[in-house]
Amino acid sequence: MALRHWLQLSLTDGIGPILIRRIIDAAGSAEAACSASVALLRQVEGIGAAKATKIHAALRAANEAVDQELQKGTSLGVSIICEEDHQTYPTLLRSIPDPPPVLYFKGTLEPRDLNAVAIVGSRKCSYYGREQAERFGALLAGAGVTVLSGGARGVDSSAHRGAMSHPHGRTIAVLGSGIDVPYPPENAGLFEQIAKKGAVVSEYPLGTPPVKENFPRRNRIVSGMSRGVLVIEADERSGALITARQACDDHGRTVFALPGRVDSPTSAGPHKLIRDGATLVTKLEDILEGLGPLPQEVHEVILFEAPESATPQAAKPVEEVPAPHLTERQLQILNQLDGQPVHVDTIIERTTLPANEILQDLTLLSLKGVVKRVDGQTFVRAGRKSST
Repeated sequence: MALRHWLQLSLTDGIGPILIRRIIDAAGSAEAACSASVALLRQVEGIGAAKATKIHAALRAANEAVDQELQKGTSLGVSIICEEDHQTYPTLLRSIPDPPPVLYFKGTLEPRDLNAVAIVGSRKCSYYGREQAERFGALLAGAGVTVLSGGARGVDSSAHRGAMSHPHGRTIAVLGSGIDVPYPPENAGLFEQIAKKGAVVSEYPLGTPPVKENFPRRNRIVSGMSRGVLVIEADERSGALITARQACDDHGRTVFALPGRVDSPTSAGPHKLIRDGATLVTKLEDILEGLGPLPQEVHEVILFEAPESATPQAAKPVEEVPAPHLTERQLQILNQLDGQPVHVDTIIERTTLPANEILQDLTLLSLKGVVKRVDGQTFVRAGRKSST
């Protein structure tokens, strides 16, 4: 079972995601890496002769801890997945330079989480910061976007709550501690709610305390699982800015920033990002229109399988863009689009589908390249030119 081997590697003291990947590359597989000899470990870049013996012993000790970790996870209702789990492991996260070998989560990870935006900011935010985090959390959720954040006090918590305020909203919290060690502790109830409308995620073994050095590593997951990062209130030394820099420099994601009061210290971070080229945000459309393309490897991922009841006759031909792997609802929406740009309100009138479902599916159809957003909430089929 692949998970056992990846879990053994992740529980091994002295090696992190990058060294784990190098050992696997040298050994040929995760299973072989767990049995790597001292001689092989010596040859791995970043280990060498001095550390090889210690890591060899740590690998053996971790093997004995695997069963206990799996049993503890089962008793707590925590799922554990590894990189080889192509059905569940987040596709966007796999594309970053140092993806976590193993993820622990409570709740569900779904294909639509491929369309996710992170909202991050100050723990000591103002009323304005909380208000805007909730506002954008709810707006993104209403557009079918999964809202990610770090579960911290302030902006993070407000973004999660905003997403959950929408009837079909979905949100994911990424922790800097073991998933059974909620931090901050007063958010334990919030995390239970999030698990019911999304997922609570961590790369850390069960029981890991929230030590300071965990949070910069946590931030790369928040960025890595997202298509873009929105910063709301942060001073110039904030961890939110670290997340934004990682998103831009390391992960190739779009960075958005909400302007604030010019005399507020927590406006310094977003304003600096805007000066440096981040997209200034005042409304939902600024985000939806500013999201960059998905990483190249993601285009090969099938987001949805067409249901058996969907027949080829159900869809009209789309010029230059095939429409496989669409749900019946997505086909119904697509059939309302012709050579003219069509507003969401018109689609609602024609189909009688709920507005939130139409917005969610239009966003997913945009991701697949089947439709294009023309302006605001007006859409046209991809491959067709507007006659206006």
